[in-house]
Amino acid sequence: MEYMAPSLHMWLTFAVIGVAILFYAMDHIPLEITSLGVVSVLLVLFHVMPLTSADGQLLLNTKTLLSGFADPALIAVLALLVMGQGIVQTGALETPAQILVKHGVNYPRTLIFLCLVAVSAISAFLNNTPVVVIFIPIIIMLMDKMDKSPSLVLMPLSFVAILGGMTTLIGSSTNLLVAGVYKVQTGREIGFFEFTVPGLFLAGVGMIYVLFIAPKLLPQKHQNTEQSIRPSGKQFIVQIDLVDGNALIGKSAVAGMFPDLSGMTTRLIKRGRKIFLPPFDDITLREGDSLILATTRRVLTEKIAKTPNLMKGALAVSRGFVEDGTPQATDSQEEAKGLHLAEVIVAPASRLDGRTLEQVGFYLQGGCNIVGIQRRSRMVRTSIEDIRLEAGDVLLIVGNRDQIRRLRNNRDVLLMEWSTSEVPVRTDSWKALGIFTAVVTSASSGILPIAVAATLGAFAMILTGCLNIRQASRAVDRRIFMLIGAALAMGAALEATGGAAYLTHRMLDLFAGASILVILSALFLLVAIFTNVLSNNATAVLFTPIAINLGHRLDLDPMIFVTTVIFAANCSFATPMSYKTNLLVMGPGNYKFSDFMKVGIPLILLLWVAFTVMVPWYYQLP
Repeated sequence: MEYMAPSLHMWLTFAVIGVAILFYAMDHIPLEITSLGVVSVLLVLFHVMPLTSADGQLLLNTKTLLSGFADPALIAVLALLVMGQGIVQTGALETPAQILVKHGVNYPRTLIFLCLVAVSAISAFLNNTPVVVIFIPIIIMLMDKMDKSPSLVLMPLSFVAILGGMTTLIGSSTNLLVAGVYKVQTGREIGFFEFTVPGLFLAGVGMIYVLFIAPKLLPQKHQNTEQSIRPSGKQFIVQIDLVDGNALIGKSAVAGMFPDLSGMTTRLIKRGRKIFLPPFDDITLREGDSLILATTRRVLTEKIAKTPNLMKGALAVSRGFVEDGTPQATDSQEEAKGLHLAEVIVAPASRLDGRTLEQVGFYLQGGCNIVGIQRRSRMVRTSIEDIRLEAGDVLLIVGNRDQIRRLRNNRDVLLMEWSTSEVPVRTDSWKALGIFTAVVTSASSGILPIAVAATLGAFAMILTGCLNIRQASRAVDRRIFMLIGAALAMGAALEATGGAAYLTHRMLDLFAGASILVILSALFLLVAIFTNVLSNNATAVLFTPIAINLGHRLDLDPMIFVTTVIFAANCSFATPMSYKTNLLVMGPGNYKFSDFMKVGIPLILLLWVAFTVMVPWYYQLP
């Protein structure tokens, strides 16, 4: 598009995009609501103030703004999510993973290295979220075997998955979206392996950092000594309801604290509609009170062992289920025997996602009772029944051995402590692998477009019984659907109003006289910053038109600049919210926001330098 003088439409589009970026970054409003609001505002804006050309032709209409929701790239992304869910549901990747663990468990360091390399390779062809979900418990088990903290490896696990995803066209949704925008504006398709060589170079550099340097920067969360009962490690929100017979009834606060709860932090006491906050002066606990505590699994286990009826009621519920999950009568004297505490992660596309603990009845299918929740290192002062569950949340559960063992078949949660040799092998796994292999082969060879191949693959997953309709529909993430649709709408408005050309012009003015390498390097760094503040998908869609315009203005192949956007938009390392796999490992790794910045920012800078060194050689720039 030729350069257009700034107009009111352009400035209003910039304002809408700016507000959208602000709301996405704040994360106070659900992402899908912000996305829907952006689309609504753009629809109203260009309906009330039509954008027309000099000859009166309408440049932007409702159909154009909403076309992103039917974009082939978006359809391909959603279809690949369904296929990924089929891989997880059938356990197709778990069998080779268990074989790997079975034969290499005596060499945990070597096995961890092989697991990370395998995750990077698999992520080049499969949505990396289910890959990370499968390998999280394996990594935790191996680190426990070495008596080291899983936090040393879980963040690198997420990072290697992201690095592997930047090497092929279907490695991440970001790559597919950029390819979609590129085809719309230039009519040219990006090949399956078109940027694999430079992608492998950057991924290789990143892997060296992630495997050998990143663990030295991560905090050591694990404690080998047991001399202190002070809470350490992962903090859970735990609710104790004081029913008849609970040992805490009648206990009074001393100096604002409860001696019987030493090692735990009492965040609030709920008595009917009345809420008591610390310090708890002159408060005696009564039957019917609910205590909201912050504690660790280790401390809670010690308390239950010393005081068996500490969680009387919650333990009764978990004991009071038979094989099919229906309640049965229990003997109060036996309710605390044979119980175990365990941790599970709410899986992507889980039926628990979006529901409160009150709505799910505080128990999982099979009888385990939910007694605590860890919300991505954020502790909230509210009753846990009011917390709406999200994928990546870590739940503290209690149940007997059989109930916990049955959770290994529950795809709504990921059991954190399991024996790999006992994971059942699904008979449909070969079907899922066959379908996935056929899709990758047909797409990479050019026999079928990716959108067509992925849609057929999703249909085949359902037709062959690898997934049912309900499981497939849960795999379609509404947040991704709304975010991508809104981002494509913003991109269309940015292009039609001349905003992309205007930003390109300003960027060239800023770097007047600079070499092409400097411009590419600056574009990479700018996109890498935005992808950690906004999101990789939205950033890629917004910057692709600018990259294409830069290529045209400099009389170079726009693909050079588009590839720059792909690599930079995949640099989602500095914040936990910038990529879903970062959020998945944040809870199990007990990471803070600052941990991602400490490890992620050097990785981004390293990749920036590596790109700056590589790009003139690979593309033979003048």
